[in-house]
Amino acid sequence: MAETPQVQLPARRRQIADAARHLLEAEGPDALTMRRIGEALGIKAPSLYKHLPDKTALEAQLVADAFTELAEAMEAASANAASPTVRLAAVARAYRRYAVDHPHLYRLMNYRPLRRDLLPDDLENRSALPLLEAVEYDEARARAMWAFAHGMVSLEIDNRFPSTADLDAAWQAGLAAFS
Repeated sequence: MAETPQVQLPARRRQIADAARHLLEAEGPDALTMRRIGEALGIKAPSLYKHLPDKTALEAQLVADAFTELAEAMEAASANAASPTVRLAAVARAYRRYAVDHPHLYRLMNYRPLRRDLLPDDLENRSALPLLEAVEYDEARARAMWAFAHGMVSLEIDNRFPSTADLDAAWQAGLAAFS
């Protein structure tokens, strides 16, 4: 996994976020406890509260990091697209790849209400911009495409498709509807 620059944080808070991310990615959301994070860092859980007010703030940090990474992945994927159709396909591939590569993080980002009040300003807008550009700034189409992509990756990472399903063909059919 390539390292992606994270939101700038004080060093200890970054260590805490990185340890939490490692636990989440390796073991899932049940491993994301302050006790387990403290153990991973060799400190007692109450010491974490010197750097973060609560677990909600830690989860918000992980979500902010994930939105930053996802935005960077979609920006890079669509940077040299020759047309809106090519751009849309590139953004969709990057979105899918990120969700499949980081299923627990993706669920943390998307399977509960989004705490916008805890995210950096304009981060949500930045992560939506590659898709918005791909559909030529049609907000309704962008939302519909996001709903399609989210539904597809959610079903994929939750293993809801039969093993014989051709997911690439399903993605192509869905993208064709938006082209």
